[in-house]
Amino acid sequence: MKKVLLLVVAGFLYFGNTAKAQTGATSAGLTIDFGDGATLVGPAVRHNFTKNGIGQAELLFGGGGTYLSAYYQYQDKIRNGNGLDWYIGVGPQLGFGNGSTDFYIRPMVGLDYKLPGTPLDLAFDWRPAFYVGDNSNFTAARFGLGFRFAF
Repeated sequence: MKKVLLLVVAGFLYFGNTAKAQTGATSAGLTIDFGDGATLVGPAVRHNFTKNGIGQAELLFGGGGTYLSAYYQYQDKIRNGNGLDWYIGVGPQLGFGNGSTDFYIRPMVGLDYKLPGTPLDLAFDWRPAFYVGDNSNFTAARFGLGFRFAF
């Protein structure tokens, strides 16, 4: 667990330093992952690597477990959307708890809205979960809400 915490702190430091060079390219805040099963809540950081290439990392807690996620997303503007973008992405998620480590594949599709004239960024997405392992399963009814502050 100490290694995971160290990795998350290093990620925040890296993205924070990168944000100084690229104004508006990084945001950090809170993610809520909800739907069938436990509600998960925790910090998230998002960084624009290219015009359309986004990386997002989350450390979520809930249901007796800790979940570490990393996503790659393709994001583009919605014409006449005034700050409203759409995105599609995928990434792995590790779940730690009850003496085991679980592996998930998490695709997502959603909307991202940057409030005009403010540094606030809101997101909503559908993020089903594919559990990979013994007794693999699929949970379709999972959603995410993101509340972030853009640097």
